[in-house]
Amino acid sequence: MNIGIIGAGAIGTAIARVLSRAGIEVSIANSRGPASLAGLMAELGPRVRAATVAQAAQADLVFLAVNWSRIPAALDGLGPWEGRILVDTNNPIEAPAFRPFDLGGLSSSEVVAGLAPRARVVKGFNHLPPALLTGDPRAEGGQRVLFLAGDDLQAKGEVVQLAGRLGFAAIDLGGLADGGRLAQFPGGALTALNLVKFG
Repeated sequence: MNIGIIGAGAIGTAIARVLSRAGIEVSIANSRGPASLAGLMAELGPRVRAATVAQAAQADLVFLAVNWSRIPAALDGLGPWEGRILVDTNNPIEAPAFRPFDLGGLSSSEVVAGLAPRARVVKGFNHLPPALLTGDPRAEGGQRVLFLAGDDLQAKGEVVQLAGRLGFAAIDLGGLADGGRLAQFPGGALTALNLVKFG
């Protein structure tokens, strides 16, 4: 499976680092172009490649990790998605104001799904801070938990398998409307919980 990341901020970089550490090749892109990522490439090593946003979006599985207000521009013109998996790692809030965005009663991942027609959207990798994502997922004698949600069972299953390969224990919260909201910040009951699964 080819993997791409749109967004080279704290979360996008953390995901790239975790994938590289597990021996998985990944392309990563930002709005400024591949040349701007030269320093990051030197840090992350040969399994991580700088790409354009359009190139990263053509992967079989794409992590979306940009500020909430920039998502429409980041996804503009990238379709048709043709059933590729889009992992929404975002939360509908931004510094410095940290005021939640009005989503019109939808979960944030339902909004993302509307901006990426025919993508199979899975919510995940959004409830832990970068330091925990890049830390040892088998700390404290168990496996650190990642919450996932999505309406497409096959897509969600593939992300569950990837999370397991990275050393995490994935917990399926259900669909985007209800499950996605549980781990969405702000307001989600499971937001920022650092849980470990034993056994």
